[in-house]
Amino acid sequence: MTDRPASWRMPTRRQMEQMASAVGRRAPPAPGLAPDADLPPEYWQALLDDPRADAGEAGPGASGRLQQLSQVPQHLLRVSCRRCARTVEIQKVDVIRLYGQNAIWRDVGQRLLNNTCINRTGRHEEDGCWPSYETP
Repeated sequence: MTDRPASWRMPTRRQMEQMASAVGRRAPPAPGLAPDADLPPEYWQALLDDPRADAGEAGPGASGRLQQLSQVPQHLLRVSCRRCARTVEIQKVDVIRLYGQNAIWRDVGQRLLNNTCINRTGRHEEDGCWPSYETP
């Protein structure tokens, strides 16, 4: 037990006056958006004004992994596994013959790795390879 008086926890009269005068001067900041609130129109306009919004090409990233096989410029395609360090390299002509020219390179690369995958755990979430799409 301490021998201090209870008043040591209370602010002095001068401190209370300063706090009271500061209440009127300091306005609380504007509240943020609620999780279910709509975003402001300025946000949507900024998204539409972004030059990348009109790109129209399905190839984000340098590898173009979301492109159809007919749109991939390289004639030699390479996909490697970040998990087991295996690499599969195949010519574009062979891939188009096997999967069709409208197939997506990301899906084809995943299938090529999974056909010979050595990491089988039995759990759907952990099974298979982790593809990394490279340009040779």
